[in-house]
Amino acid sequence: MPADEAAAPPAAPDDLRAPGGARNLHVVQLLLGLAGAVVVVAGLRAFSSTIGPAFLALVLVLVVHPLHPWLCRHRVPGWASTVAVVVVLYALVLGLAAAVAWSLVQLAMLLPQYTGRYFELQGQAMDLLARVGVSPAQVSQALASVDPSRLFGLAQTVLAQLSSGLTAFAFLLLLLFFLALDAAVFPRLLAQASWRHRDLVSALSAFAFGTRRFLLVTTVFGAVVAAIDVGILYWLAVPLPLVWGLLAFLTNYIANIGFVLGLAPPALLALLANGPASALLVVVSYTVVNVVIQGLLQPKIVGNAVGLSATLTFLSVIFWGWALGSLGALLAVPLSLLIRAVLVDADPSARWLLPIISGNPRGVRRRGARLGRTGAAGATVAPPPEPEGPPPPPPPLASSSPE
Repeated sequence: MPADEAAAPPAAPDDLRAPGGARNLHVVQLLLGLAGAVVVVAGLRAFSSTIGPAFLALVLVLVVHPLHPWLCRHRVPGWASTVAVVVVLYALVLGLAAAVAWSLVQLAMLLPQYTGRYFELQGQAMDLLARVGVSPAQVSQALASVDPSRLFGLAQTVLAQLSSGLTAFAFLLLLLFFLALDAAVFPRLLAQASWRHRDLVSALSAFAFGTRRFLLVTTVFGAVVAAIDVGILYWLAVPLPLVWGLLAFLTNYIANIGFVLGLAPPALLALLANGPASALLVVVSYTVVNVVIQGLLQPKIVGNAVGLSATLTFLSVIFWGWALGSLGALLAVPLSLLIRAVLVDADPSARWLLPIISGNPRGVRRRGARLGRTGAAGATVAPPPEPEGPPPPPPPLASSSPE
C-alpha cells in the first residue's frame, strides 16, 4: 500500500457527506439532549424532598463560608474558624425557623377574632352578587356541592406536608454541619482541580460569586422594603405588622412573583379588620414601594446582579417551583446560576449564549470567576502557567484537616 494512501484520513460516511447529513446529526444530538433533560427533570421531581434542602444547605454554606478565610487571615486557628462558621449557620437557620413559628402562632391566635367579621363580609358579598343577577340559591347550591370529605383529605395533606417539612428541616441541620466541615479544605481541592479543569473551576467560582451577590442584594433591599411595609401597616392599623414584614422579607427572595405572595395576606387581613378602604390602601402602598425600590432604585444601584434576563428569571421561578416545590421557587435564581455555570460558562464554545441569557449585549461580567480571584469557597485560586509540552502533574493532595 502506498504511503500516501496509508496516511490519508478515513473517509466520512456517505450520510454525513450528504448535504443534509450534518444537519441530521445536529437534530439527533438535540433530541438526545432533550431526552436526557426530561430524565433529569423527572429525577428532580422524584427526589425533590431531598434535593431542595440539600441545595439550600449548599447555598447557606456558600454565603457564610467566606467568614472562615477571613478569620484565618486574622490568626484565628482553623478549627475555631470552622466552629464559628457552624455557629453562624445554625444561628441563621434556627433564628429564622423560630421567627416563622412565632408568626404562625400569632396568626392562629388572631384569626378566630374575625369570625363574625368574615360572615358579615360574606353577607355583603351575597348582596352584591344578587344585584348583578346571581341569586343566593345558586350560591348556596354551589357551596353545597363541595364535598366535606375533600376538606378532611386537605387536612391530611397539610399534616403530611408538616411532617415532611420537619424531616427536611432535620436533614438540613445535619447536612449543614458536614458541609461546613468539608468547606474548610474545599478551596485547596478546587485549586488542584484547576490544573486540569480550569474552565469548570472558573464557572463554579462564577456561580458562587453570583449566588452571594444575588443574596446580598436581595437581603439588603428586602430588609428596606420590609421596614417600609411594617411602617405602612402600623399607620393603617393592620394587625400583626411584624408578621407581614417578615413575610415581605422572605418572599422578596422569590423573584418577580414574591411581591404578590407577600401582599395578599396583609391585604386580606386589612379587609377583615378595617374594611375595603384599608385593604385598597395596603395594595396601593405595597405596589408603590415595590415599583420605586425594586423597579427603579435597585436596578440603578446594582445593575444586573446575577446575569439572568427578566424573562429567564420569571421562567426559572415557575420551573423550579414546579420541579422542587416551594424551596425551588425560593432558590430559583441560584439553581439557574448553577445550570448556567455547568452548561454555558464551563464550555468555551457555548459562551456565545451569555448575552442572550443575561439580556445584555455585553454578556456577563465574570468578576470573581477568573482564576486568580476569589474561588467558590472564598479562597484564591492561582492560574498555573501554560505548558508548552505535556501538562505538568497535579500538585499533591492537600491535607483534609482544617488548618
